[in-house]
Amino acid sequence: MPHKKVIIVGCGRLGSTLANDLSADGHHVTVIDTSESSFTKLSSAFSGFKVVGDATELQTLKDANVREVDYLFAATTEDNTNLMVAQVAKEIFDIPLVIARVYDPQQEVVYADFGIETVSPTRLSASAFHQLVS
Repeated sequence: MPHKKVIIVGCGRLGSTLANDLSADGHHVTVIDTSESSFTKLSSAFSGFKVVGDATELQTLKDANVREVDYLFAATTEDNTNLMVAQVAKEIFDIPLVIARVYDPQQEVVYADFGIETVSPTRLSASAFHQLVS
C-alpha cells in the first residue's frame, strides 16, 4: 500500500493509537487537537505533525494542509464535532476518504445521508458481546 497523507482529528486514546500505528506504517500523519497536552499520548517514534486548534474552524484545517490529504479520520469524543468536521472535509475539501467515529448508533443514518463512513464503538462492542453469547 502506498504511503498516504492522513489527518486525524482528536488525539485521545483512539486518535493517538491510530496516529502512532499509521506513522509506524510510514504514512504522513497530521493530528489536530484542541489541547496541546493531548499530544503526550503520541509515541516518541511518531514522525508526523501536530496542530493545536479547533478542527471545526476552516483555518485550522488549512493549517494542517487539508487540501493535500487522502484520508481524514474524525476521532473526537463528540459526535457533533465529528459530523461537522467530516462534512466539511468531504464537501468543501473533497477528501477521498472520510471516516468518523460515532458513539450514538442512531446518528449513523445522519452521517450516511452525507456519504460519510462511520465506526461506532457502541455498535462494535454490542456486536462483540452478542457474538460471545451466541
